[in-house]
Amino acid sequence: MKNSQMNLKEEAARCLLCENAPCSRACGKGDVARAIRAVRFGNEAIARQWLAGCDDSDLEKAEQACIHYDRPIRIREMVNQLPEAVHADLPSLAIDFCGIPCENPFFLASSSICTNYEMVARAFDAGWAGVFYKTICLDDINEVSPRFDVLHREGDKGDFNALRNMEQLSENPAEVDFDILHRLKQNYPDKIVVASIMGSTEEQWIELAKMAEAAGVDAVELNFSCPQMRLTGMGSDVGQDPELVTFYTAYVKHAVSIPVIPKMTPNITLMSNPAMGAYFAGADAISAINTIKSVTMDERAEVSGQWTVSGLSGRAVKPIALRFILEMAKNPVMNNLKLSGIGGIETWRDALEFIQLGCSNLQVCTAVMQYGYRIIDDLKLGLQHYMASRGITKLSTLVGERLPSFVTPNDLDRDTVVFPIFDTDKCIGCGRCYVSCMDGGHQAITFGDDRKPHLVGTKCVGCHLCRLVCPTGAIGVSKRVPKRKAK
Repeated sequence: MKNSQMNLKEEAARCLLCENAPCSRACGKGDVARAIRAVRFGNEAIARQWLAGCDDSDLEKAEQACIHYDRPIRIREMVNQLPEAVHADLPSLAIDFCGIPCENPFFLASSSICTNYEMVARAFDAGWAGVFYKTICLDDINEVSPRFDVLHREGDKGDFNALRNMEQLSENPAEVDFDILHRLKQNYPDKIVVASIMGSTEEQWIELAKMAEAAGVDAVELNFSCPQMRLTGMGSDVGQDPELVTFYTAYVKHAVSIPVIPKMTPNITLMSNPAMGAYFAGADAISAINTIKSVTMDERAEVSGQWTVSGLSGRAVKPIALRFILEMAKNPVMNNLKLSGIGGIETWRDALEFIQLGCSNLQVCTAVMQYGYRIIDDLKLGLQHYMASRGITKLSTLVGERLPSFVTPNDLDRDTVVFPIFDTDKCIGCGRCYVSCMDGGHQAITFGDDRKPHLVGTKCVGCHLCRLVCPTGAIGVSKRVPKRKAK
């Protein structure tokens, strides 16, 4: 039967990523759940290492123990399609950020995933290099319920493309939070602890920054970007005003000797304007992005019959985050400024994209909320194996390496074209490419009784909509060739 091969990633995406997974317990000789998780987070090339010694009967037991709500994960089929395990000497992920040596670039982002000592300690034990602790302020914070909503495809359960949150800042008194940060730094001296703070006046910014420094933290992040503060003159109200960003950054820089990292808001047209204000005020780095102001209207997310504008995060915002990172990294005025990238980082490939655009530090939030601190394993292993495959021994080599490839639209090659190629062995004859090309493209595909697409070369412009909608990956690309001259 044609196209009978399972799509590994689609099957792995069905896995519920169970805690204390029954499949691994039933197998006994390997960690089946860990292998599936490796596939789910982009490490299929090394997934077999967790299955050494497992035979077919072990995998059958694991499959029978699967507690999926629909049908068991096809574990044996998945394993049969896994490549042989790749073994390599893995390079270090150590990198310098603001003069601070970090064991790897992965930090918890300031949010609900790091609100007390126990949470951060577990993350550190799991392998996270540092934390941007949940933002501390001097005001009383009283959160709403419920405070989250998600965007996902109809029918999806437990997995979402974006998260909307209505959370504000830490509900702890400032003294409690700074004591937590002090204890974290004492008990984990090799981990990096960053205090995220937010004030509403010059005096508050300075007071909080000095409290952070007294607590012994490594750096302080200035939250100029929270999209749902109930008080004016705080959060993204500040981040949209380059003058306020400049002043508050300068106040803090003059008050403390530790690195100062302003956090930018994406709720603005040009992030470079406030970022340059922070740069000229002496900022040591920039964090970007915070969540994007948004509206969702699910009835289960209402608060006593009311809704509000709040922040969107998750994998759906990654292209927007990368756009802002690129904007700042390409700004010649700020070309030496360190960048901490945030926004939709879920796999090591996501992380790599931020690094290649200039980030030497990465913050993760929404993916941890979905999958837990355990994703650090695949983030680190994936990045290490990628570096090993290229013979790279220092992570800093990758920082900004893709920047020269980004040009303005006017500079793009407009004299050549790449045509799609149809793989008849993979094609199942669904006709999706035909429908999309006819109704959303250039009517360059025919679809007849043989249920196979055929390209009309004289009409095709190489837009590749057909390739993007194909559900089986049956459409590839040709070599780039010169465009036909118009007659």
